[in-house]
Amino acid sequence: MTTGAQTPLPPARPKRSRLRTFLPLGVAAWLVLEIWLLTLVAGATSGLVVFLALLAGLVAGSVVIKRAGRRAFRKLSEALQQQQSGVMPDAGRSGSEGNGLMMLGGLLLMILGLASDAVGLLLLLPPVQKLVSRSAERTFERKLREARPGTLGGAFQQARMHQPDGKVVQGEVIRDKPGDTPQPPRPPLTH
Repeated sequence: MTTGAQTPLPPARPKRSRLRTFLPLGVAAWLVLEIWLLTLVAGATSGLVVFLALLAGLVAGSVVIKRAGRRAFRKLSEALQQQQSGVMPDAGRSGSEGNGLMMLGGLLLMILGLASDAVGLLLLLPPVQKLVSRSAERTFERKLREARPGTLGGAFQQARMHQPDGKVVQGEVIRDKPGDTPQPPRPPLTH
């Protein structure tokens, strides 16, 4: 039976991001590459050589992560001591730049596989760290500029532009549409 009313359309699904589409494919390709490299090296040498290479990557990665963590903790302690003594910590990131990339390189060394070891070793080189750091910073800034209002990126952009002083004002936003009748006041918000 038709009443003449249109049937409501189902809500449109949001467009799937490229990351959600290609990340599983990238992980699967990475695993296939790792297994292929391990079998290739094991066939050319022996299983013992592959085992020793993986063990060396595990040990080297743990040493790198421990060293980068200690360096980051030392920088944090120095900054806190400077702040407590009344001296503002240096705004420049000289010396602390690359701790995160060093830890990522160490983590990639710890992951079993030869391709991840090669990428981890590359991330330990200072020129590569600077290149990756600059590229990531430019990408992050571009994404912030392109962010639409109402998204998480928009919230970061708004917080960065307005720099709120930390005061919280509770309230509610009510938007009146043209032609709406005025509504009575609502009760106050409570915790």
